[in-house]
Amino acid sequence: MGELGVLIPIIGVCIPIVAIWAKHRKDVLQMQIEATASQSAEKAAQYASKVQALEDRVQVLERIVTDKGYDVATQIEALRDTKSIEDTDRGVQLDLGTREKVK
Repeated sequence: MGELGVLIPIIGVCIPIVAIWAKHRKDVLQMQIEATASQSAEKAAQYASKVQALEDRVQVLERIVTDKGYDVATQIEALRDTKSIEDTDRGVQLDLGTREKVK
């Protein structure tokens, strides 16, 4: 019975300490949740902005293809042909089939 008499005041002191610690821990976790939510909202806004920019770029590309017709590939090939002719005029041979230099 003597040991039990010593244990009761110790338990009486520990219970409020544990209650204070639990409340503090709950408050810290709540602040972490709010900070995470704030960061998530910022990232969501950044992603929405990037998505909008990409949608704008796709609209521009769609306009280019539909307004000028689908001759983009032909224009690219024409540019390649022009480059090939200019390089040949200067005496440089282009061998696009291999990666070795042509002598």
